[in-house]
Amino acid sequence: MHEAAVVAGLLEILDRKAEEAKIARITKVRVVVGRLRGLDPRQLVAIFEPMAEGRRAEGAEVEIVDVIPRLRCRACDTEFDAAGWVVTCPTCGAEDGEVIAGRELHVESFDGVRNP
Repeated sequence: MHEAAVVAGLLEILDRKAEEAKIARITKVRVVVGRLRGLDPRQLVAIFEPMAEGRRAEGAEVEIVDVIPRLRCRACDTEFDAAGWVVTCPTCGAEDGEVIAGRELHVESFDGVRNP
């Protein structure tokens, strides 16, 4: 399952960043996920809980920020959302867009409790 590998990587990043910030327990995590990653946000959240057991993020609330694909037309430079996989430029009708959003995958932020 691809989501499990992603969550494992996110937990490693969270552990490292929490250690650097002297955070004892992570209470909330905000993860940005572009739809072009092909990940199921519900699966990410469901897998996070058991994989976080025994770690700083155990019991943390997980918020997924869903990023819809956004393109820039190479013909006229118009930027437009590609929700529903529409790839035709609404301005000039060209079908040659460059992806400028929708591939994201990163921890945007996390909250936690510092070490005493």
